[in-house]
Amino acid sequence: MNAHLPGGSQRLALDPAQLWTFAETAWDSSIVPELIDYIAIPAKSPAFDPDWVDHGFIERVVHNAVQWAVKQAVAGLKVEVVRLPGRTPVIFFDAPSTRGDNGDTVLFYGHLDKQPEFTGWRSGFGPWTPRYEDGRLYGRGGADDGYAIYAAMTALAALDAQGVGRSRCVGIIETCEESGSYDLLPYVDALRPRLGNVALVVCLDSGAASYEQLWVTTSLRGLVSGTLEVRVLDEGVHSGDASGVVPSSFRILRQVLDRLEDSATGHLRSSGFHCNVPADRLAQVKQAARLLGDEVWASFPWSDGSDGGPVRPMAADPEEALLNRHWRPMLSVTGADGLPPLASAGNVLRPRTALKLSLRLPPLVDAVAAGQALKVLLEADAPYNARVVFKPDEGAANGWNAPESAAWLSDALDAASRQYFQAPCGYIGQGGTVPLMGLLKKGFPRSQFMVCGVLGPHSNAHGPNEFLHVPFGKRLTAAVAQTVAALPA
Repeated sequence: MNAHLPGGSQRLALDPAQLWTFAETAWDSSIVPELIDYIAIPAKSPAFDPDWVDHGFIERVVHNAVQWAVKQAVAGLKVEVVRLPGRTPVIFFDAPSTRGDNGDTVLFYGHLDKQPEFTGWRSGFGPWTPRYEDGRLYGRGGADDGYAIYAAMTALAALDAQGVGRSRCVGIIETCEESGSYDLLPYVDALRPRLGNVALVVCLDSGAASYEQLWVTTSLRGLVSGTLEVRVLDEGVHSGDASGVVPSSFRILRQVLDRLEDSATGHLRSSGFHCNVPADRLAQVKQAARLLGDEVWASFPWSDGSDGGPVRPMAADPEEALLNRHWRPMLSVTGADGLPPLASAGNVLRPRTALKLSLRLPPLVDAVAAGQALKVLLEADAPYNARVVFKPDEGAANGWNAPESAAWLSDALDAASRQYFQAPCGYIGQGGTVPLMGLLKKGFPRSQFMVCGVLGPHSNAHGPNEFLHVPFGKRLTAAVAQTVAALPA
């Protein structure tokens, strides 16, 4: 059966069963083996490996991905590694239109750099020890999101194998995302003339609220991170002599943080870190809360609490929990310095305490302004005239709020979810940050967005026992292919 296109050209109608078989076979025979090799390479992002050039791990994963990509049966495919002086490399691929038009472009996005090891991996598991068990591929980076270039290429090859027409498709696969994507903007500027008229962005660096349906991300939080240090002495002294005379750097740090956060509730005190939630996003939060129920919070690996039951969430109501996670600012302390390990903690009043702060911002809050306000708030009027310094990390990242979906995209996403998951498409915000989305929304204001990913319940990105849910990855690949085919000529 043929579908007629403008200009007299024809394309074959998509066969979902054939597309699914193609995706499933590709994952089993090719993608999973490639990702097993990928996980074994400690390609940590530059923020966590300053000697990344000398170590060569990022170069290895880029080389391997390119060597695999050029072998795929994608019509007219060109793949290259783009390099700017002093910056991490980017893979750029270009697959021309197969339906005879020179119009819109589909832009794929992913990354190959990884978070550091972290502690707490189960026995027999590890960040650089790939392990495939019960449909889950364990190890650092497979799901976040080394799979992206492999799934994108497979989606295009699946369409081309059927002769299903598609628009021109290009891809940017970066290697600096986990460091805040500070290298990305120069590459986007350099590649902009080659991107064409981007009508659809397919970002594969997001998450899923469950593995039972296709989930599309409609908002991302922003991020300001940095190190807060309090110093009171030039060297440590006997706590018996000094306590009661020398103020504790830890206590001062607690006072300073109390300006930012209500420690009893987690509420951020300054209104400048908050924003109003748009009505359409509130409606999507309500829908997601109905679909997920207590799984919004129950999916986390809670410890046993003091009464024998599990630790309780900040909000047990699913709707409130989702609003906290997607549209309210939240502070996390992700690291500490100046604190010796318990086994070597003597009776010493320490000279300094430093904490690594991660402040997640609502999608509509300007990250640069928030970072400046945060520095002023933390450093002003230091208790006891202690030396209090907040040093922000490079690359504060703005959040992102998707434009209203066109009817064709909404229909295509729901059809793909029902086809490959037998359930309607769900929409949800995410706490993570993908800086490219904001850049593309400004640069291509009429573009549509399919932001999705494989990081679902218990997948634990950045933490121990991270895994990629392979059955979900197969279905997502098929859904992406079918959605790309639905882009109007």
